[in-house]
Amino acid sequence: MNTAASARAVLADDERLMREQLRSRLAEAWPELQIVAEAKNGAEAVALVDENRPDVVFLDIRMPGMTGVEAAKQIAQMDVGDEGWLPEIVFITAYDQYAVEAFEQGAVDYVLKPAERERLKLTAERLQRRLAARQGGGDAAAEPAASLQKLLHTLSAQGAGGTAPRPANHLKWIQATVGQAIQMIPVDDVLFFVSDEKYTRVQTATVEALIRKPIKELVDELDPERFWQIHRSALVAVTAIASVSRDFRGRQIVAVKGHSQKLEVSRSYSHLFKGM
Repeated sequence: MNTAASARAVLADDERLMREQLRSRLAEAWPELQIVAEAKNGAEAVALVDENRPDVVFLDIRMPGMTGVEAAKQIAQMDVGDEGWLPEIVFITAYDQYAVEAFEQGAVDYVLKPAERERLKLTAERLQRRLAARQGGGDAAAEPAASLQKLLHTLSAQGAGGTAPRPANHLKWIQATVGQAIQMIPVDDVLFFVSDEKYTRVQTATVEALIRKPIKELVDELDPERFWQIHRSALVAVTAIASVSRDFRGRQIVAVKGHSQKLEVSRSYSHLFKGM
């Protein structure tokens, strides 16, 4: 990560004039900020963020195809690497009462269209403070991931940015492959989910099954009070957590009740076990 003063950013807005205005006014508010790439839609933004690993991403909340909220969810699922990289997110939005109320909680920042100079100056100051705090390490470095995940759940539930509203009822059954058969597994029985490139493993105390649904989709369908995401490829039932310890490399490791599996906690989710 660069210093807070000389940060790198990616801009994403489907309107060229909005991108030009934002770039120009950011140059006034934060001259040291380097715009390394610009995207015309959410999918392009995700690819450019993955390629450039910027410190800040400005996302238009309403874009065709993949919205800013959907793009942010994919960015939040990216591999943070050994340094715990995760960009600060700033949503660009027309006035949306519910979205703005969520942003005001401080999880991320937002800029209302059209971007006003004074508001961008405030945003730049907030971002520089956050980036400086993250460089100090510790809990401050992990907090952005926690805040971003919580906000994205809220925005998805509200249908902000054109995303489909979250269903009122959380997922109760998993239709999974067990051997050569399809089996209905109650979510209440699941200890954890672990994904690889193609499949997600569903583990109960007695059954190991496979599904094609990725972790990033399960996160939106499961009750977040009951299942915690502890890694971009792992979800664990809170009631199934037996203990959390550290290995010889200092990584947090979750022991699961009634199972020999050990699950690694990535740095982005270490805030869940602050006492460790």
